[in-house]
Amino acid sequence: MLTFVVRRLAGGAVLLFVISLLSYLLLSIPDNDVGRQLLGQSADQAAVDAKNAALGLDRPVLVQYADWLSHAVRGDLGASWFTSEDVTQAIANRLPVTVSLMVGVTLVTAAVSFLLGVWAGVRRGAVDRFVQVLGVAGYALPGFLVTLVLVLVFAVKLDWFPAIGYTPFAESPGGWLSTITLPVASLSIASVAGVSQQVRGAVIDVLRQDYVRTLRARGLSAPRIVFKHVLRNASAPALVLLGMQFVGLLGGAVLVEQIFGLPGIGGMTVTYTSRGDIPVVMALVMLTVVGVVLINLVTDVLIGWLNPKARRP
Repeated sequence: MLTFVVRRLAGGAVLLFVISLLSYLLLSIPDNDVGRQLLGQSADQAAVDAKNAALGLDRPVLVQYADWLSHAVRGDLGASWFTSEDVTQAIANRLPVTVSLMVGVTLVTAAVSFLLGVWAGVRRGAVDRFVQVLGVAGYALPGFLVTLVLVLVFAVKLDWFPAIGYTPFAESPGGWLSTITLPVASLSIASVAGVSQQVRGAVIDVLRQDYVRTLRARGLSAPRIVFKHVLRNASAPALVLLGMQFVGLLGGAVLVEQIFGLPGIGGMTVTYTSRGDIPVVMALVMLTVVGVVLINLVTDVLIGWLNPKARRP
């Protein structure tokens, strides 16, 4: 298992380097006169050139990247060009909001999807058709429409949850739960639709295997067969999809954070990317890549635990 983990981490380190280089090159392609944006259109050209030089933008792009990388590996992500805010601190202030959403959605998706998928795969018939209809509906409904309906019903009409705003967990656990419930619900619907169908299909395939018939012939109870044997072998495809959806939640978080007024990194990414603030954008890109690597590692470890053959190169 240790070799398996080390191999995945080594691959992640290479991926991190390649994406950081490509991202820096792509961000440097647009002809953004950062000095002019900072000083204003009426600023003297000499002052603009001096500002760009102070930021190191007069150097070749590869030299700029090497300088950024040398600081990044030491944990120094620099400061925003536009706000002078420390990048690490800026992200740390907003990261808990987005992490709360992503972890909440993942937990809800895993619990509901496995429940519905196993229920449909075992019972079949009307239950199976009902779960499939739910899956199609979850995919078909636009995310923004689902979010607006949830706000109108549960925040405006029933007043069960706040429509906007965020309460940190340390300040009030109850307030924190109240402020993330609707955002988590809005993001979970499409995720549950996809993962539950994957679980359903995997459970049906495993139930058709010869060893399941053998277990039944030996007199094992249906719950024991399902939860000890079938679910273990049917979980791998669903875990892969769940990990992919966790990463994809960053895109959905941008819309949800804006609708609910949440100070997460989704809105931060849009704002600073439009400005061309390379130190902040690079930090956000690296954070995303590290998240992808860690999620894939956790997924691979879980699959390797469920199926030892998956750990073989």
